[in-house]
Amino acid sequence: MNQKRFSTSLAILALLLSSHLLYAQTGSGNGTAGIQDATTQVTSYFDPLTKLMYAIGAVLGLVGAIKVYSKWNSGDQDTQKTAVSWFGSMIFLVIVATVVRSFFL
Repeated sequence: MNQKRFSTSLAILALLLSSHLLYAQTGSGNGTAGIQDATTQVTSYFDPLTKLMYAIGAVLGLVGAIKVYSKWNSGDQDTQKTAVSWFGSMIFLVIVATVVRSFFL
């Protein structure tokens, strides 16, 4: 029982001694500057990433167009379903890129 009380007292003492370190970190004001710096760094990536998403969409659109064309020439009955799915995915990609950019900037 005595050792349990000693370990509890030691843990409380360690918490009390380390609490001043936590208060010293919040008083310096560098947290706000760090958050603002991180925000500007993250928002600087949105324009290149949006352009990258548009480029990926363009490449996937060309691949989809070739796939639909080859199905159409072979007389496949799934041509309309394939065209609608590729067209819908391209529209979704463009909308997501635009909405994410306008939401965060």
